Amino acid sequence: MDKLTGIHAVKEALEAQRPIDRIAIAKGRQDTRIEEIVQLARQQGVPVRFEERGQLDRLANSKDHQGVVAVAAARAAATLEDILAQGNKGRGQAGLIVLLDGVEDPHNLGAIVRTALAAGAHGVVIPERRAAGLTDTVARSSAGALAHLPVAKVTNLARTMEQLKEAGYWLVGLDEEADKSYTEADYTSPVGIVLGSEGQGLHELTRKRCDFVVSLPTTGPVKSLNVSVAAGVVLFEALRQRTAAMRSK
Repeated sequence: MDKLTGIHAVKEALEAQRPIDRIAIAKGRQDTRIEEIVQLARQQGVPVRFEERGQLDRLANSKDHQGVVAVAAARAAATLEDILAQGNKGRGQAGLIVLLDGVEDPHNLGAIVRTALAAGAHGVVIPERRAAGLTDTVARSSAGALAHLPVAKVTNLARTMEQLKEAGYWLVGLDEEADKSYTEADYTSPVGIVLGSEGQGLHELTRKRCDFVVSLPTTGPVKSLNVSVAAGVVLFEALRQRTAAMRSK
């Protein structure tokens, strides 16, 4: 990851409006210059986290950071409104959005962005915390797709799900324990496909907000797939259904 360390470097990057994934500030570090950084970050929608100094040492791979470390982003995050507008532009094609409930591996995130773009999705939604950000690793793993598909970072995924419902979207969550197969869901209307984290899957709060919960039937001892592979299976089922619906019109 491309990191910026020190008050001057981080403030300069913010003033230049360079894309920044997040800023970490040492707990207890408070003065006018730090407050300026916090205010600039908030104006630009950059998440600020207050962490123990040891965590900053590990993030910066150095103790010489003045209590401020920024992780540069490969691109600026979009907003949910940007993605909804993108979905509304599709001629004869309903909105298709991917929501990720805490995917932490940047390679998985990059692969999902690439697959989502190939399957005709209009955007990806990720939470600000406990999730991979829009770093260079994600950009490389997406093989260029990150430059073409909007990815929104939200502070509260559950609230975002409610906003999508209000906008007319149905939410389909993927959970290995679900009785209904992913092929039984209807993806031809405006739909959000909700995928959980690598280790825990969907959080209960997220699961409860899904209109439908489906699973990928497997055989043998393997009960679940890598999240990026699972995303590909469901997204291309959505594409299959949508293509068939278009042809039948």
